[in-house]
Amino acid sequence: MNSVLIAIGVFFAYILAYRFYCRFLSRRIFAIDPSRVTPAHRYRDGIDFVPTKKAILFGHHFTSIAGAGPIVGPAIAVIWGWLPALIWVVFGSIFMGAVHDFGALVVSARHKGKSIGEITRELIGPRARTLFLLFIFFALLIVLAVFALVIGVLFMMYPETVLPVWLQIPVAVALGIYIHRFRGNPLLPSLLALALLYGFMYLGILYPLKLPPFIMGNEILTWVVVLLVYAYIASILPVWVLLQPRDYINSHQLFAGLGLLYLGLFVGMPQVVAPAVNPSPAGAPAMLPFLFITVACGAISGFHSLVSSGTTVKQLDNERDMPFIGYGSMLIEGVLAVLVILVCTAGFPSLTAWTQHYADWNTAKGLGAKVGAFVEGGAVFLSYIGIPQEFGRSMVAVFVISFAATTLDTATRIQRYVIAELAEDMGLKPLARRHPATTVAVLSAFFLSMLKWGKGGLILWPLFGTVNQLMGGLALLTVTMYLVRTRKPLYYTLLPMAFMLVMSALAMTSNLVRFYNEANYLLLTVGAMILALEVWLVVEAIGVFRTLQEKRPDGIAPYLVEEED
Repeated sequence: MNSVLIAIGVFFAYILAYRFYCRFLSRRIFAIDPSRVTPAHRYRDGIDFVPTKKAILFGHHFTSIAGAGPIVGPAIAVIWGWLPALIWVVFGSIFMGAVHDFGALVVSARHKGKSIGEITRELIGPRARTLFLLFIFFALLIVLAVFALVIGVLFMMYPETVLPVWLQIPVAVALGIYIHRFRGNPLLPSLLALALLYGFMYLGILYPLKLPPFIMGNEILTWVVVLLVYAYIASILPVWVLLQPRDYINSHQLFAGLGLLYLGLFVGMPQVVAPAVNPSPAGAPAMLPFLFITVACGAISGFHSLVSSGTTVKQLDNERDMPFIGYGSMLIEGVLAVLVILVCTAGFPSLTAWTQHYADWNTAKGLGAKVGAFVEGGAVFLSYIGIPQEFGRSMVAVFVISFAATTLDTATRIQRYVIAELAEDMGLKPLARRHPATTVAVLSAFFLSMLKWGKGGLILWPLFGTVNQLMGGLALLTVTMYLVRTRKPLYYTLLPMAFMLVMSALAMTSNLVRFYNEANYLLLTVGAMILALEVWLVVEAIGVFRTLQEKRPDGIAPYLVEEED
């Protein structure tokens, strides 16, 4: 199968989806209203609530939801063949992921910019809200610990990336100050910053850097500590200082990187050498349901609802920007995930070479194999347009690390919001402040990371895939309850919600059986608690729905969202 034909078909599908389905959702389901005052304006504080131009906010939102997810997941899932992974990414992103992200952004904007977990109190009940927030805290704890490890490992694998990734930070701060104080047009200076980044990549190749193992003689643990300190600082700064300008630069890096990689694809026109379907790879779990758990970002990911209702909504300038940011960003992430599928199936010279890389499940799911397949295959694509493979390898690796770092500090900021909300509930108001809440977020991730010399997050990582997708299903449950209360058609969120909750529950049940057989009682206990939590939340929602029906025999009473002067 020619990779170019696949790419053209996907582009066409996404253009149609944005043109027609997104417009239908905007008008008929979510009733976008440009005259409504957004939380960014209503609660403007110059730190978290900051009205932001659509292009800059798109950069933040996309780079936060992308991270390493749309690269790692598809790079593993092609072990079952390129066709199942491609179908799930394309149709999942159009009808599930983009609806999920868009819906979470809308519902949060209509509820004072509160997180999707906090909103559950008003739509389902206080008990459900506390359970959901605890669920989110657990998921983000794993994200912080593991992403710090992942970035550290990537720095060790590709030392030429250390210099460009860290030098980007002062450049981004300078851009942020320029935009904020002088109200200048950010496009030209951002493009100049991107040019500097490519220059830094060349310097990185000339001067690759290794971090001395200062912390307990362990380089991984040292990187974890450095990255968590960075995440603390980045997440307490006003969003305009670092988060917005860095993500704006990274959005241009995204478009430049995607453009060059797809250009290489169209010039080289490589054939897909991997099998279309490989139903029983050695050592792999069943394709159904684990395909839908392995590929999260790129199709649908619960983490995205945390970004939509955590940082993005607090920077939303106008509701008219919601479709492009909420729905459009997910489609572009789908474009990235499709590129990963093509790189990992057409970036090999032969079926034999691909089979060696994907010899069995344990080989394919290793971090080096996952990232290596994309980095090395991407360098091959870039070589088709004359970019030396050494420089191309550095470009792709910096691309991956930059997005992963964005996810790390965005997740830290969101975890701070979650801790503050829980602290308010428990009457611990001092803990709800910015610095104490961020300290708890970072220290909890650090203590988890300390286990196994910086790799402690991997202890709970086998649960993350199902936890993340369960969170996506529960976020869709919250959006669905909002539609119930506002008398809107339900099926556009109800069906994706049911699909994700069922697939995630099947995957978690399968994992629990495996944990029991392996006598892994820690994961067995935690996993069982998470599954019970899902059932509890669904039962709570069903109870509320029935109560609403009983109160109004002629239908659900209108639900008045926040309207304040």
